[in-house]
Amino acid sequence: MKKATGFLLMAGILLMGSSLLFSQQKTQKTQKEMTSEALREGVLTYNPMGRRDPFRDLLVGQELQEKTPASGIHQISIDDIFLAGIVKAKGKYVAVINDPQGFSYYINAGDKFADGYVISIDDAKVVFRKTKDRGIPLYRPRNITKEINPEER
Repeated sequence: MKKATGFLLMAGILLMGSSLLFSQQKTQKTQKEMTSEALREGVLTYNPMGRRDPFRDLLVGQELQEKTPASGIHQISIDDIFLAGIVKAKGKYVAVINDPQGFSYYINAGDKFADGYVISIDDAKVVFRKTKDRGIPLYRPRNITKEINPEER
């Protein structure tokens, strides 16, 4: 009697397991069929089913403002630049500077650097106002003048 009960119990478990396996295979086939139909029709949708949608923009509606500009002359120190030349265009002077890596930039009066800004540009020199030293504000800002050699003018 115990063997018959155990056998019936085991047969019932196997029967339930096979029916679950069969139903899972059936749903997988229908999902595959649905996907292939959607591909044929050109209409695909995403159902997150309670998860975050990976295709939605997370920053929608928020204004992005950086505290400091990403690159360019805003990260260069005044002490590290080299004055390559000065150009006069439309009655206004524009200075050409090189950074330590050798990249050239055009600067105007008022342009900001990591530790100061440009006060003025004339035909032979550029005057900078240094307001910080190694990130620390200076008690008394100082002017730094970079001149072009007379032979290069």
